[in-house]
Amino acid sequence: MHQSLKAKLSRPEPAYLSINTPRDPNTVSNYNNFVTTHTAVDFEVDFDKRRLRGDVVLTFRSITEAESDEIVLDTSFPNGADGMASYLDIKDITISGSAVEWHVGSRFEPFGSPLSIKLKRGVKKDEELKVKITVSTTDNCTALQWLTPAQTSNRKHPYMYTPDVKSPFSLTIRSKLSVVASGRRDEGKSDPKARIWVFEQPVPIPSYLFAIASGDLASAKIGPRSEVWTGPDEVEACKWELEDDTEKFLQTAEKLVFPYEWDTYNCLVLPPSFPYGGMENPQYTFLTPTTISGDRQNVDVVAHELSHSWSGNLVSPSSWQHFWLNEGWTTYLERRIQAAVHGEPARDFSAIIGWKALQDSIEAFGQDHEFTKLIVDLKGKDPDDAFSTVPYEKGFVFLYHLEKLLGQAKWDKFIPHYFTTFKYQSLDSYDFKSTLLSFFSKDEQATALLNEVQWDDWFYKPGFPPKPHFDTSMADACYELADKWESLAAGASKFNPAPEDVKDLNANQIVVFLERLQRFQTPLAAKYAQKLGSTYSIEHSKNVELVSRWLVLGLQWAGNGKSNEESKRILDNIVKRTSTLLSNVGRMKFVRPLYRQLRDSVSIEEARTIFKQNRDFYHPICRGLVEKDLGLA
Repeated sequence: MHQSLKAKLSRPEPAYLSINTPRDPNTVSNYNNFVTTHTAVDFEVDFDKRRLRGDVVLTFRSITEAESDEIVLDTSFPNGADGMASYLDIKDITISGSAVEWHVGSRFEPFGSPLSIKLKRGVKKDEELKVKITVSTTDNCTALQWLTPAQTSNRKHPYMYTPDVKSPFSLTIRSKLSVVASGRRDEGKSDPKARIWVFEQPVPIPSYLFAIASGDLASAKIGPRSEVWTGPDEVEACKWELEDDTEKFLQTAEKLVFPYEWDTYNCLVLPPSFPYGGMENPQYTFLTPTTISGDRQNVDVVAHELSHSWSGNLVSPSSWQHFWLNEGWTTYLERRIQAAVHGEPARDFSAIIGWKALQDSIEAFGQDHEFTKLIVDLKGKDPDDAFSTVPYEKGFVFLYHLEKLLGQAKWDKFIPHYFTTFKYQSLDSYDFKSTLLSFFSKDEQATALLNEVQWDDWFYKPGFPPKPHFDTSMADACYELADKWESLAAGASKFNPAPEDVKDLNANQIVVFLERLQRFQTPLAAKYAQKLGSTYSIEHSKNVELVSRWLVLGLQWAGNGKSNEESKRILDNIVKRTSTLLSNVGRMKFVRPLYRQLRDSVSIEEARTIFKQNRDFYHPICRGLVEKDLGLA
């Protein structure tokens, strides 16, 4: 019988059919049929063969009434089953001890390949299944990286870290070297003499926060509930750097949100080849060793990673399209900690630096680009391509705007409500909006103000948000000093640089000062770069944030006048210092700008020579990007 289109659309769904619309467009899994309720990992770390091998037991609960007879998981195999050995070697999959049929499908760019596990029947709602996957990693596993002895600080022992598989998990690791992981160490089950380490993570976490590290490690207390772990040669320096602020940051965050959920907060300071600033793995923040600068001037990165203990780790975005709910909130909490510890002008100074980072990202993408929106459309797109400072800084500006709109006293009542409402859960931007409006629904003044918010503009308009009125007092001092140097170089001033110029500036202010000098249209003469480094004690500083920017500046200025004999001499000295830093620091934030500046101010041949000398020291991700920068890939 023919039915009208209207009749077809209005027909009610059968009572037994569950509608669970996926919110994440960047997955090939059927998480709308099954949810992971627990993950148990039992791995052996084989440093000699550079492998992890063992079992992963995933507990799934059906959330539909027998609608699916298979479980589909995300994997990163390159070409389906034929390319399986490139990344993982799956030995066997069983359910309740019985082998089951499984298949890796063709790769669906850019999301990976579906691993389909056949069940032979539909699974009733709320029924649980335990799926055991016996697996070994391979040389090309993209979720795991090994560091050779050359990539570690004392260059004696290898090292491994893996950000891998929102569920609680249990973790048993066998390794000849010490192990830490994003969980609570079970002292009763762990036996270091037998080389067995056991961890439990009762708080549900998304898979990207599952991380383990194994290597030559030592530890020291940095607070009543915190330890720092790192190489034995570095542990005392790391302890000194972090012990003054870690508990202070924790207590400040707890007053702002609610008590810390994760029992202990620890830091793992990784070897110098670690390419990133930090990673917020629960219980153990993974930190770049460039945080340890000997002056306690870079520890605010801990405030950021610690803030993830609430934003991102406890309350997570439902998909990367709403990534600002992770990083925007975290940046906001970080800067509230800065305000409490260092004063309100410090928060706005950090926000001014962040606005410059936002400006750089928007200019790189283009002001009308999709990836400059707060909510981005990632259908058919690789989320990595959208990664930038936009969700961090545009997200921060939106929350800062709401704080100023409502007043801090009212806004601060909403913060714990928000994190309590979505604790252990994931949400999207529309959940955030409805929760905010609902919370203030009985406050007529607040409701009227929130009704004036241009929600669609904030969520969907590309480019810059309205710029807030920041306190510029700390930035003004940096700009004034830079102007004096510019006048001096132009011969329009009798300014005589002296150490007293920077005695009242902190390291971040000196960074802003140096970056201001880098943006001069005409580079200054080489002699000024040398004078600046010695007068302000930057050239011998242990703070890589300062030294790297001074070296970029020196390469700019000396390279501009390298036909001059004095400039040649100064340039040779700066190149030598640059080469030394590049052989000891693998963080991409510093490595890539220095190689690019060597390429542009000295020669691509010189840059390639230095890179080849240090190639094995760098993390593979860093190595590959520098090779692209230098035309070697």
